[in-house]
Amino acid sequence: MDADLDTLLADLQRRMDGAMETLKREFSGLRTGRANPALLDPVKVEAYGTLMPLNQVATVAVPESRMLTVQVWDRGMVNATVAAIRDCGLGLNPQPDGQLIRVPLPLLTEERRNELARAAGKYAEGARVAVRGVRRDGMETIKGFEKKHQIGEDQGRDWADRVQKLTDATIKKIDELLVEKEKDIRQV
Repeated sequence: MDADLDTLLADLQRRMDGAMETLKREFSGLRTGRANPALLDPVKVEAYGTLMPLNQVATVAVPESRMLTVQVWDRGMVNATVAAIRDCGLGLNPQPDGQLIRVPLPLLTEERRNELARAAGKYAEGARVAVRGVRRDGMETIKGFEKKHQIGEDQGRDWADRVQKLTDATIKKIDELLVEKEKDIRQV
C-alpha cells in the first residue's frame, strides 16, 4: 500500500509543481522596476502571416537596468515588432534604431505598482486554488481507497495528513514567491 501512497504523493507533487511553474511564468510577465527579458515573453509579432512569439523573430537583451534591446533578425520585421511591443499593454514605448529596437522602461508610478502588486496577488491566489484542487483530488482518492477497504481509517488519516503537509508546503512556497515579487514590484 505504501507504493500506492508514494505514487499518489508523486502525482500530487507533480501537479502542485505545475501550479508553481505557472505562477512563476505569470510573475515573470509582471513588470518590476528592473529590466527583464521575460517581460516581453507575452508579445506576439505579426510575422509572415501568423502571430509569432517575439523570441522567434528577435533576440531580447538587457544592456542596462532600465533598458531592453530587441535585435530583430529580419529587417522587414522591425515595424511589426515595434507595433507589437507598443500594443502589448505593458505601457512600453519602443524606439527603433535600424534593426535594433531600444525599449526604455519608465519608472513605475505608485498607482501602477499597486496595480501590479494586486495582479501578483491574484496570480498567487489562482495558484493556491489550483493547489487546493489537487489536494481535494488526493483526499477523494484516499476516501475511495477507504470505501473499497483497500486501506483502513487510520492509514487513511495518515495519508491525508501527508497530503495536507504537501499542500501546506506548496502554499507556503507560493506565499514566499508572492512576498518576493511584491518586494520587487514596490522597489523604486
